[in-house]
Amino acid sequence: MISTEWVVGVSFGYLLLLFAVATWGDRRAAQGRSVIANPWVYALSMGVYCTAWTYFGSVGRAASGGVWFLPIYLGPTLAMVLGWVVLRKMVRIAKTYRITSIADFVASRYGKSPTLAGLVTVITLVGIVPYIALQLKAVAAALAVLTPVGADMGSHVWWANSTFYIALALAGFTMVFGARHLDSAERHEGMVAAIAFESVVKLVAFLAVGVFVTFGLFASPSELFAAVRAQPELARLLRLEGGGPFPYAQWFGLTLLAMLSVVLLPRQFQVMVVENVNENHLKRAVWVFPLYMLLINLFVLPIALGGLLLLGNGVNPDSFVLTLPLSQGQTALALLAFVGGLSAATGMVIVEAIAVSTMVCNDLVMPALLRTRYFAGRVGQDLTGVLLAIRRAAILTVLLLGYLYFQMAGEAYALVSIGLISFAAVAQFAPALFGGMYWRGATAAGALAGLAVGFGVWAYTLMLPSLAKSGWIDPSFVQHGLWGFGLLKPEQLLGLTGLDGLTHSLFWSLFANVATYVGVSLWRAPSAREASQALLFVDVFHQTDAVGPVFWRGTAKVADLLELCARFLGTARAASLFEVYAQQQGVGSLQALRADARLVQFAETQLAGAIGSASARVMVASVVQEEALSIADVMQILQETSAIKAHSVELEEKSRSLELATAELQRANDQLKTLDALKDDFMSSVTHELRTPLTSIRAIAEMLRDDPKVELAQRISFVDIIVAEAERLSRLVNQVLDMAKIESGNADWRNTAVNMVALVRNAMQATDSLFAQKQIEITSSLPPHEVRLVADDDRLMQVMVNLLSNAAKFTPATSGRVQVALTCAQTGLTVTVTDNGPGVPEVQRSLVFEKFRQGGESTHRPQGTGLGLPISRQIVEHFGGHMWVAGAAGGGACFGFFLPTVSDPVASAGPVADGTNTN
Repeated sequence: MISTEWVVGVSFGYLLLLFAVATWGDRRAAQGRSVIANPWVYALSMGVYCTAWTYFGSVGRAASGGVWFLPIYLGPTLAMVLGWVVLRKMVRIAKTYRITSIADFVASRYGKSPTLAGLVTVITLVGIVPYIALQLKAVAAALAVLTPVGADMGSHVWWANSTFYIALALAGFTMVFGARHLDSAERHEGMVAAIAFESVVKLVAFLAVGVFVTFGLFASPSELFAAVRAQPELARLLRLEGGGPFPYAQWFGLTLLAMLSVVLLPRQFQVMVVENVNENHLKRAVWVFPLYMLLINLFVLPIALGGLLLLGNGVNPDSFVLTLPLSQGQTALALLAFVGGLSAATGMVIVEAIAVSTMVCNDLVMPALLRTRYFAGRVGQDLTGVLLAIRRAAILTVLLLGYLYFQMAGEAYALVSIGLISFAAVAQFAPALFGGMYWRGATAAGALAGLAVGFGVWAYTLMLPSLAKSGWIDPSFVQHGLWGFGLLKPEQLLGLTGLDGLTHSLFWSLFANVATYVGVSLWRAPSAREASQALLFVDVFHQTDAVGPVFWRGTAKVADLLELCARFLGTARAASLFEVYAQQQGVGSLQALRADARLVQFAETQLAGAIGSASARVMVASVVQEEALSIADVMQILQETSAIKAHSVELEEKSRSLELATAELQRANDQLKTLDALKDDFMSSVTHELRTPLTSIRAIAEMLRDDPKVELAQRISFVDIIVAEAERLSRLVNQVLDMAKIESGNADWRNTAVNMVALVRNAMQATDSLFAQKQIEITSSLPPHEVRLVADDDRLMQVMVNLLSNAAKFTPATSGRVQVALTCAQTGLTVTVTDNGPGVPEVQRSLVFEKFRQGGESTHRPQGTGLGLPISRQIVEHFGGHMWVAGAAGGGACFGFFLPTVSDPVASAGPVADGTNTN
C-alpha cells in the first residue's frame, strides 16, 4: 500500500501538468506557432483510443481469453488502411462546412435535420455513459489497490464515495480544458497537445511495467512462455480456439466493431476529424497510429501470463499492472503505472466529455432554447456566455451520469464488457455516416429510421441484459423472452444461437439498421435540400469556394447576417470574419458587400461552428427571406455551376494563347522604351533580366501558332507556362520602373502611422500559399502589443513580401523552416526572416543588395539575380533604416532590417552589408 495523500498528491500534480501543457499549447497557437500543426502530434493524439480499458481491461481479457484481446486493436489498425480514402474525405467535408461533431456531420448530410442531430446525440449520450463509467471504475479500482481507501469505493452514500469526487475532479479539469472559450472552428489546440503528451506518458508507463515483468520477474520472454506451457490450464491462452457453430464469429465481430469505433466514437471523431489542421497529416498517422497500437499492446499478454503465474486466480486480472510491481516491493513503478492508467482515463474523459457536451449544446439544448421566450427576449445580445454555460453544465451532467451507471452496473461487469457496450452503440452511426458520404440516394427518413431501429435493437439485445444481470431490472425476459415469447429472448433473438452476447447484438442491430436505412431511402426520393447536401458531401473533392454550387435563393441584408453572427461568435470576431470575407471578394468595405447566396452560406457556415449546422440553418432562416427550392431548382443551380466550371476550363485552354503572348510582348516593348534614357550598364542588366521570359513566351507562342494539332492536354500545359512567364515578365518590368523612380526621386511616398505587428502578419498571410505548396513550416515571434512608426505601409509590405518570398524560394521543401521575428528597442524596431536554406557565403553577402548583378551557377543561394532585394534596401534606407544579411545558426540565412520607430524619411545612407545588426 501507498499512502493516500501521496497518491492523491501525485494524481493532482499530474493533472496540473496536463493543464500546463494545454495552456502552453493555447499560448503557442495565439502567437501563430501552432503545436498541433505537426503530424507527430496529430498521430499521437489518436492514442486517446487507448483508455483505461487498454491499460487495465486488456490485461484482464488476456488473462481469461489469451490472444482474444487482439481484435480490439487489430480493428483500428485495419481501419488505417482506408485512412487516406475515408478519413481524408471526412476531414475535407468537416473543414469545408465547419462541422464540429459526429451528430453535426450526419445531420448536415441529410438536409441539416435537427431531428436527426438530436437522435444521434441521444444515442451517443446513452452509449457513451457506460464508457465514462468504465474510466471511473478503472481509477477507483486502481486507488483501491494502491491505497487504504478501497473500502469506501463501493459505498452507495455519495458523500462517502471516493468515485464521486473523482467524477467531480474530472469534470472540473474537463471544463478548464475545453470550455474556456468558443471557437467557430471548435478546435482546442491546448487540449490536443495535452492528449498527445498523455499518449506518450501511458505508453512509457505500460512499457516500463511490461519490461519489468518480462525481463525482471522472468529472465526472458521464452522463459515466461515456457512456464506457461508447463501448465495446461494456462497453455490454452496461447492458442486461438473457437467454439460453437460459428467458432470465429466473435473474432470477426470484435474486429469489425473496433474498425467502426475508431472512427465513430465521439472522442475519435474529435481528434481525427475536427482537430485536424492539415489533411496531409493523415499520411503519417496511417502508420504511426498502428505502430503505437502495436507498442502499447506488446506486453499485454506477458503481463497477464506473469500475473497468473505469480499471483494466481485470487487477484483481479484487471489490476495486474499494479499488483505485480507492488508484490515485488516496486512502489515507484506501481505509482508510475497508476499515473499511466490515470492518464489513459483522464484523456478519454476530457475529449469524450468535450465532444459530447458540444453535441448536447448544439443539437439538444440550443434547438429547444431557440423556441423559448428566453431567447426571444435577448435579441441583439451576446450569447457566447450562455453557450459556454450550457457546455459546462453538459460536461458535469455527463460525468455524473457515468458515476450513476458505475453505481448501477459497474460492479457486475468487467472493464472490457462495459467498453464493448459503448462500442456497439456508436457502431449504429456507420450506415448513415458512411452511406451518406458515398450514396447520393440516401434520405433523412432512411437515416432516421435506420438509426432508431438499430438503436432499439442494441438497447434490447445488449443494454437491457446488462442492467438485468446487474439486478436493476427483472431478468426474466432475458431467460424466457419478452412476454414469455421464446423468439424474443434478447440474447437469442429469433432463435439465433451459437453467438456470444456482443456478436449477437452487433449482428442484429446492424442488420436491422442497414435494411431499414436502405429500404426507406429507396421508398422515397430525396427532397431538394437532401439532394443538394448529398451533392456537396459525395462530390466534396470537386467543390471549390470560387465555383462550387450554393443551393440557396432569396433576399438578405448584410447588417442582419452580421448582427446574427455577432450574437453567437462575439461582435469583434464576427466583424473580423466578415472583413476577411470582404477582402476575399475584392470588396473594400462591408457596406459594399452583396448579400448574395455565397454570403448567406458563409454566415451559416461560421455559425455552424458555434451552434451546429441544424441550429445555424434555423437562425439564418430567421433573418433572411428564403425561396423554397425544388429538385428542378437544385438541378438548374448544378447545371449553372457546371457551365461556369466548363467555361473557366475553356478559358484556361484557349483564351491565353497567341493573344496573351502578343500582348505581353508589346507591353514589354512599350515599357522598355521608357528606359532609353538610362545608363548603358543599367540597360544591359535589364536586358539580361528580361531575356528568359521573353524567349519562353515567343517560343511557345510560335509553337501554338504553327501547330494547331497540339493535343489539348499539352496545349493547356503550354498555356500555363505562357501565363507564368508573362506574369514574371510583368513583375520584372514593374520592378525596373519602380527602381528607376526611386533612384530619380520621382517615387510616390504616402506616409502614415503603420502598425508593424499587423503588417508582418498580413505579409505572412499573403505569402502563406508559397510555404504551403512546399510544406515549409513558418513561425513568428511578435510583440503582444502594437508597434507603430511613420512610413509608407504599401512600401514596407513590399519589403516584407520580398523577404518572405525569398525565404520560400530557397528553403527546402517538406523539411524547410522559416522564423519571422519583430523586436523593439528604444531607438527603433528590427525585423528578421531566418530560414534553413543553403545560406549566403560570407564573401558574397556584400553583393546581395547590389542592383542587377548577373550571378552564375552556384550551389549556394544565388545573389543579385533578382530586383526585389535592391528595391527593398532602397525603401528601408529611405526611412532612415538599413538592411543586412547574416548566417543563421545551423545553416541558412537571416535577412533583416532596422527602422527607427519615430522619424522622418531620410535620404539613402548606403547599404549595411557586414552581416550584423548593431542596433
